[in-house]
Amino acid sequence: MLELLKYTLPALVVFATAFFLIKALLGKEEKKMKLDVFLNNQKAITPIRLQAYERLIILLERIHPESLVIRENQPDMTNQQLHQVLLGMIRGEFEHNLSQQLYVTPQAWMLIKAAKESLVQLVNSEALQLVPTDSSINLSKAIIEAHMQDKQSGHAKAIAFLKEEVQSLF
Repeated sequence: MLELLKYTLPALVVFATAFFLIKALLGKEEKKMKLDVFLNNQKAITPIRLQAYERLIILLERIHPESLVIRENQPDMTNQQLHQVLLGMIRGEFEHNLSQQLYVTPQAWMLIKAAKESLVQLVNSEALQLVPTDSSINLSKAIIEAHMQDKQSGHAKAIAFLKEEVQSLF
């Protein structure tokens, strides 16, 4: 029995040492491979995320009340026609960029949705106060003036938040 222990005990010690060393080495290799995969994914995803932030800033700028009214108002339009065109443009621009929510944080997307909804509410409330058959200039003025009075516009908040998020990526 003692003779058997003389051979098996050193063999077990060698086996245990080799087992734990190999296990540690394989663990390090696995972590290294996971890090490589993560870094390669980041190289692919970062440009896409930046592009999403750019597109969302463009969305917010395109549906900004002043640029929207200036771009869409025609001299021969009525308040009702301009109202419908503005709502259609806002919804169209928003729907065109729905997929960008995959690449931004939920907070950023909520701010973008809130900016869109506040603009729709602004356009609707100003349109309700005017005669539908009057010239669209009246609605244009009312929307721009109401937006200028809003010190904490949803657009400004959303743009500032998107810029902060992009800064935090680097």
